[in-house]
Amino acid sequence: MGKSITNKEQQVSYMKQRLSMFLEVLDTIEPENTELEDIDRLIAMVDDLDDKMKQFQNRPSED
Repeated sequence: MGKSITNKEQQVSYMKQRLSMFLEVLDTIEPENTELEDIDRLIAMVDDLDDKMKQFQNRPSED
């Protein structure tokens, strides 16, 4: 496993990248063809973002 990100700028950059990935996936979904598994994947992505945000908030900063 990699080193923890404790620098606030790196944390923000990481979250922006993950959010961008989520938005790309969301943009590719066609509502008429969306299945429950697709929705579950989106929910999992949001849950992962939420978990990471909580980790960052509880981590001491190097700044």
